[in-house]
Amino acid sequence: MDHPGFFENKGPFSLSEIANLIDAELAGSSAGDGTIKDIKPLDLAGDGHLTFFENRKYRRKFETTNASVCIVSKAFKDHDTTAATLLVVPDPYRAYAKVLGLFYPAASRPLSYGTVEYGDTSLIHSTAEIEEGAIIEPGAVIGAGAKIGRDSVISSGAVIGTRCYIGRNCSIGANASICCSLIGDGVIIHQGAAIGQDGFGFAMGAQGHLKVPQIGRVIIQDQVEIGANTTIDRGALTDTVIGQGTKIDNLVQIGHNVIIGQNCVIVSQVGISGSTELGDFVIFGGQGGCVGHIKIGSGVKIAANGKIINDVEPGAIIGGAPAVPIMQWKREIIAIKKLAAKKK
Repeated sequence: MDHPGFFENKGPFSLSEIANLIDAELAGSSAGDGTIKDIKPLDLAGDGHLTFFENRKYRRKFETTNASVCIVSKAFKDHDTTAATLLVVPDPYRAYAKVLGLFYPAASRPLSYGTVEYGDTSLIHSTAEIEEGAIIEPGAVIGAGAKIGRDSVISSGAVIGTRCYIGRNCSIGANASICCSLIGDGVIIHQGAAIGQDGFGFAMGAQGHLKVPQIGRVIIQDQVEIGANTTIDRGALTDTVIGQGTKIDNLVQIGHNVIIGQNCVIVSQVGISGSTELGDFVIFGGQGGCVGHIKIGSGVKIAANGKIINDVEPGAIIGGAPAVPIMQWKREIIAIKKLAAKKK
């Protein structure tokens, strides 16, 4: 889908400017000055791109990255399996946050729906494109450059942010808020849902918590349904993706960079931490949750209140906190009941 993007890149910047900003030492096979035009993840970075490496889980991606420059800790100062120039710092994540703020300063605050002339009371921006047959109810706000497809309904009080695309035959409920998002056809978003706000990213430290700008998007594919007051954060560098046909209940929280496959069912009060990946046809019971940076295979069923801390193989049925195979969980519950029933 052709799209102009949501955030303006203020680059390029020279490598020396960036090194001075984060007080970094240059190392690596091609250390020297150069021009950096953008920031990308390890696996998507190429010539002229800067990336960062901190989580050892992604070491293989670090070793094979095509990035020109990579921010690393002192432990990787002499690492010789990557061709990238290394910017060596005590805290790579904090340094990355500073550089991201240099390139994308506007990403640290919510986007406005678009500048209007003084005295203009219209809630539909003049640059928005509304296809014939779409219904915009009174009080709905349609931002600059937004596109609304044929036969879609935008209910009163809903806000469709700058450059957001809403497909055809969609229903956007009252007081829903959508920004930094591209939405397919036949999507239903219920009242009060918040889609596309920045993810919860902070480089924490003794000197305070530095906000990490989030410059990705939310991609919602066709025939998805999202419940009332559910929140879906946009990606950090890449996208948060909700797969075709997935159904999400009320009061669900989906973190940045989460990828949910097709035809999943996510029940109320589930929390999915950042960079988690769900396969197709996953069923996630109510009040469940999972840590970030894990993969849950296709066809997995997670019982209510299940808490996942590791990758899960496709087809598994699990429950408990931490989650284990369902029959093991049931045996554990029975054993605990028997222990509790014993007389002293």
